[in-house]
Amino acid sequence: MSTSSELTIQLPANVALHARPAGSFVKTAMSFLSTIRVRAGDREANAKSILEVMALGAEGGSEISLRADGDDADAALGAIREWSDSLERAS
Repeated sequence: MSTSSELTIQLPANVALHARPAGSFVKTAMSFLSTIRVRAGDREANAKSILEVMALGAEGGSEISLRADGDDADAALGAIREWSDSLERAS
């Protein structure tokens, strides 16, 4: 049964979603079958595309919203939540 889940997280103040953080974000998203979309401000991107994620321009401290659709949607957003928590611990 396909499910849909949503999540909003805040990036740590000193971590923008570019280069290395975006790469680890996309790697996390790609490990799931669900379709995952990420929104920052008025821009939306495929969470499995490094170029689209970097083009969001999400700065440190900004909120990003995610929506996952598929059988592993809850697990996908749980993993992205863990990714976000690891950024917070590292900063």
